[in-house]
Amino acid sequence: MPQFIRIGFYLAWRQIRRANKWTTTLIIFVMVLTFLNLVVVSGLLVGLIEGSVVAFKSQYFGDVTISRLNNKDYIENTPMILSVLDQTPEVLKYTARYSAGGKIEANYQSRVKESEIESSNTTFMGIDPEKEEAVTHLSRRVIEGEYLKPDDYDKILVGSMLIKKYLPIEAPGFSQLENVAVGSKVRVRIGNITREVTVKGILKSKVDEVSAKVFFVDKELRAIVGRQDYSVDNISMILKPGSDPKLIRDALLRAGIGQYAKVQTFEDGQPKFLKDIKDTFALLGNIISSIGLVVASITIFIVIFVNAITRRKFIGILKGIGISGRTIEVSYLFQSIFYAVAGSLIGLILLYGILVPYVNSHPINFPFSDGILVATPIGTFLRVALLIVATMVAGYIPARMIVRKNTLDSILGR
Repeated sequence: MPQFIRIGFYLAWRQIRRANKWTTTLIIFVMVLTFLNLVVVSGLLVGLIEGSVVAFKSQYFGDVTISRLNNKDYIENTPMILSVLDQTPEVLKYTARYSAGGKIEANYQSRVKESEIESSNTTFMGIDPEKEEAVTHLSRRVIEGEYLKPDDYDKILVGSMLIKKYLPIEAPGFSQLENVAVGSKVRVRIGNITREVTVKGILKSKVDEVSAKVFFVDKELRAIVGRQDYSVDNISMILKPGSDPKLIRDALLRAGIGQYAKVQTFEDGQPKFLKDIKDTFALLGNIISSIGLVVASITIFIVIFVNAITRRKFIGILKGIGISGRTIEVSYLFQSIFYAVAGSLIGLILLYGILVPYVNSHPINFPFSDGILVATPIGTFLRVALLIVATMVAGYIPARMIVRKNTLDSILGR
């Protein structure tokens, strides 16, 4: 190691040890806040969307999904596909769903005119209650009433978005039911079939695929839509830990499923606009965080500059006895690095020891998602490096300004 670096490190350590403890603490505190500002602001903005993405994956999509082709009404040759899934060891669990569009109606018993009947267009889903629970834990979304049982007949779960009590909004073309609760009799219309059923439970979720639909037991909806060949509309699956969804997707396509259905990983099926929103929020977070970084850099600049100004005579003496200006500049550079590293280490402890676990276990309740704190190790490391570099620059400039002054003028205070 060059001598000027070793001497510079010694001078920096000596200066830090002799500095006012409260001043040192305050500077490190500023560094901690700057680090958290760099990571947490962008992490929360991205987490706002990421929470919605995670919920969609866990409550509906799964790791890999199989859906009908664009030119088909359902997944053909479903029994063969399910047989392939049963023989694929990486597939931990799956749920097959039937789907049909229709209308749900309420208070039809007390209305004479057809126009007075409350109605809402919706999608009806037919599920195996036990398999659906194993994959998406749908019963956790039941806020009133009970979850479906495999032998339930003429009983349904209604999404909260269809009931005005739970989502009181007025929007053109969007109709809701007012007089519906657990135990209510409602009428469903699917194609030419009309049936009276009982509301067994109310579902509430921030995922529209759950909260805007009506759920039947699969065998009942299959009978209504006339699917005697057991052809479903959607199959969602979760994989064993460590399995690569892309490899499973490719394996299923090689098994011939691609000619009957689309096979997509969660990344494949994630809408592009959602990715664009995440990128935009990340950019906004970085812009806001940059302001904090500038403030911290100015703080370090002022601290080092004032420190160097008050020590001009000492700096002049050091230069007079043969200590090079480069050595003195390096000493102030090491001081800056110390403040940035100390602040970053404390910030990392707070981030991964407290903030991330707490926010992830207690998500922030946004209207359309449960926000989490996204702080990837790579992204955090880059922000730490950025903070250290900015602090080094902010510390080096004022030190160089003072050190470059004439040695005799510095000693005499001129």
